[in-house]
Amino acid sequence: MKLLRVGPPGEERPAVLDDAGRTRDLRSLLGQTADIDGDFFASGLAARVAHALRRDELPLFDGDGATGALRGRVGPPVARPGKVVCIGLNYSDHAEETGATPPSEPIIFMKAPNTVVGPDDEVLIPRGSVKTDWEVELAVVIGSTARYLGSHDEALACVAGYAISNDVSEREFQLERGGQWDKGKSCETFNPLGPWLVTADEVPDPQNLGLRLWVNGEVRQNGGTKNMIFGVAEVVRYLSQFMVLEPGDVINTGTPAGVAMGMPGQPYLRAGDVVELEIDGLGRQRQTVGQA
Repeated sequence: MKLLRVGPPGEERPAVLDDAGRTRDLRSLLGQTADIDGDFFASGLAARVAHALRRDELPLFDGDGATGALRGRVGPPVARPGKVVCIGLNYSDHAEETGATPPSEPIIFMKAPNTVVGPDDEVLIPRGSVKTDWEVELAVVIGSTARYLGSHDEALACVAGYAISNDVSEREFQLERGGQWDKGKSCETFNPLGPWLVTADEVPDPQNLGLRLWVNGEVRQNGGTKNMIFGVAEVVRYLSQFMVLEPGDVINTGTPAGVAMGMPGQPYLRAGDVVELEIDGLGRQRQTVGQA
């Protein structure tokens, strides 16, 4: 399934795309106040949605007419995550372009949950920033509590699904201002997510996905999850040894080569730039860059 949330910021409504690409309203099944969040995954509601979708019991989204065509703003597919955990330098080609030694264990940092915005929302360059960078990443959404997992099979069983993430980064704040990476990762709008969450059953091999990113129509990143140093299963298993992962948590799993920091001339983002991202089977994002 493709789960999504549609509507203005703070007023998003839960929905699902059917096989014909029509938007189906989940409120008739979940209730008027329900959302796609940690409780949704913990309560097993995804299975109920799948059953109702197969039986054609979900109405078309309000205002979409007979076609069910998606209209209006798409928000992040998961309502405010409890935490956003990120893995740094997790692609061999990205480590090479930045001159870093590939890590022997996953590099972990956190990103403020309120950085998560819709896939096509404006990305704001922070005040005083001259080194705002892009990063297309595979996002993993946790579906059940992960704690001291013992195997890769256990880890993958805890995954609800996958989405596109743009792990926007301010490199000066991250690397030149001392302290930890978080302050270069947690500026407002720094985590566009979506357009939808594709459930894990539709992504049989998360290590065989192509990732691409364009800036102003020029290809900047063109890689594949096969080049991850630590695959999805290992990332989830590893993280569970140090923190409890809860339903609705998001993990950004790293980016391939092609970021501004690793390019000649370091062409960082400027107001007016347009960034587009896609991952095989997970949809596409498009953001215009503005100034905070």
